[in-house]
Amino acid sequence: MKKVVLAYSGGLDTSVIIKWLKETYNCEVIAFAADLGQGQELTGLKEKAIKTGASKIYIEDLREEFVRDFVYPVIRAGALYEGVYMMGTSIARPLIAKKQIEIARKEKADAVCHGATGKGNDQVRFELTYFALEPKIKVIAPWREWDFDSRESLIDYAKKHGIPVPVTKAKPYSSDRNLFHISFEGGILEDPWTEPHKEMFLLSKSPEEAPNKPTYVEIGFDKGTPVSVDGKKLPPFKLLSLLNEIGGENGVGRVDMVENRFVGMKSRGVYETPGGTVLHAAHRALESITMDREVMHLRDSLIPKYAELVYYGFWYSPEMEMLNAMVDESQKNVTGTVRLKLYKGNCIVAGRKSPRSLYRPDIVTFEKDKGAYNQKDAEGFIRLNALRLKIRKMLELERRK
Repeated sequence: MKKVVLAYSGGLDTSVIIKWLKETYNCEVIAFAADLGQGQELTGLKEKAIKTGASKIYIEDLREEFVRDFVYPVIRAGALYEGVYMMGTSIARPLIAKKQIEIARKEKADAVCHGATGKGNDQVRFELTYFALEPKIKVIAPWREWDFDSRESLIDYAKKHGIPVPVTKAKPYSSDRNLFHISFEGGILEDPWTEPHKEMFLLSKSPEEAPNKPTYVEIGFDKGTPVSVDGKKLPPFKLLSLLNEIGGENGVGRVDMVENRFVGMKSRGVYETPGGTVLHAAHRALESITMDREVMHLRDSLIPKYAELVYYGFWYSPEMEMLNAMVDESQKNVTGTVRLKLYKGNCIVAGRKSPRSLYRPDIVTFEKDKGAYNQKDAEGFIRLNALRLKIRKMLELERRK
């Protein structure tokens, strides 16, 4: 092993991994950091990577691609893992791994490496993408190889070798941030009875401290894709950033859940997804007036499978390609505007309109409908649908005689 490309964040694990790789494999380490909207977390990353032993570092600005090609498809699909989680970490991994493979090809590297633990989902997401895009690539997963047995042992190793890390024994939970969300897990959060400390949250105010006056926001969509906020057209990165600010200010988007990991165990995660929560609510509201009933029900029946594929790491799989094609077809009429009222953690639909609306006031009205609907038609409709129920009961009564 002469050259390895490491998915590098500058956090505890990957900071230690650079030195560990050089000690273990005596190889050149090239660090790769994906800018997915972490903000200040990228500050000083280049200097830190070089100082701790990397020969060079790539820092790629992937924010626009991330929102356009990964976040928006998940929004269009209405995908929530186990009905709650918007998968901000899950959907970022295939993009990071894809770019990592591209750099490995460019650098003619022998292997790629990630810092995911042997207990988590990320190891699966990274490696499924590696192998889907570069079948013969070698993968190094330090957490499955080294002798460290805890985050505390990593902290001790980092201190011994003068490696600065953002985690301490007093604040041991880990976090992962991008434009779509920030996640918190581990440490004090491993007890599902423990309420998260309020100072932990970064993207949102607590509902108690949110403004006492509601904020109204209008979101425009074109074929299921968000395109504007309050009438102003915005590119994906700027649109999501703006909604993160608006939603976060109003305490929107916090989730605390115990989820089922792909590897078989349950895990507690706390998430902040303010902009994503706003988009999800708006998108669903627009679908309610633009999507055919049977199309909606069929798509909804596949949401758990779609979410599983994202969560498990099968973004680059034939079944995901098929589902994305189906979702795109389902969204061809989802064009219009939704008005939301944001108030102390709540996302309340306040209005929706569309040039493709299937909602017909002249048919649904309780007032005179000008002959658009004949109520007598319902009698035969009901009798036909009741026929099997009547026969079932008739047979039951005959058997009792």
